[in-house]
Amino acid sequence: MLIEKEKYLSAGANIGTRRRVEDMKPFIYRVKKNKLAIIDLEKTDNRIEIAGKFLARYEPEDILVISRKEIGQKPVVKFSEATGAENIYGRFMPGTLTNPNNDDFQEPKIVVITDPIEDSQAADEATDARIPVVSLCDTVNKLDYIDYAIPCNNKGRKSLALVYYLLAREYLKNRGEIESDEDFDYEIEDFEADESVEEESE
Repeated sequence: MLIEKEKYLSAGANIGTRRRVEDMKPFIYRVKKNKLAIIDLEKTDNRIEIAGKFLARYEPEDILVISRKEIGQKPVVKFSEATGAENIYGRFMPGTLTNPNNDDFQEPKIVVITDPIEDSQAADEATDARIPVVSLCDTVNKLDYIDYAIPCNNKGRKSLALVYYLLAREYLKNRGEIESDEDFDYEIEDFEADESVEEESE
């Protein structure tokens, strides 16, 4: 695996929700007696690895990483700092990807979103503009407009920090900018939102 399984577990990356949609069933390892879905970490790990290789095909300025939810804003900003990718956090202005007359207009070649529900405007516009969409997806997320899903808990501070940390590290490794994991100049905690930012529940 890209990192010790215990790191995934301690970050709660495998904790899904009590709601499950058909699209995400292939990524569910089991459902607990209290109906809470547990995500298959082997699939999470594999998909982060593949996403890192896929993103590495693109120059950093052609990647746009997005999070409307507050809990995802620091991971997105830190991912951009580490890789050079562009980012949008907070409100996503309508027309950003589809209206050339918009002051905020951007033309990325690939978009990464944190939550298909919160970032639905970005996903819709990317689809209209024929831009591939990679998304972190929890068990409640439908995969409409998502080209590649990374199954994980996208509602927790530690989980989002870990996933974006790994994505940034794998991107740089596959670009040849660092040779090994040890060459990555960041810690997982660097990507973590402040404790004052509440985690979401479903």
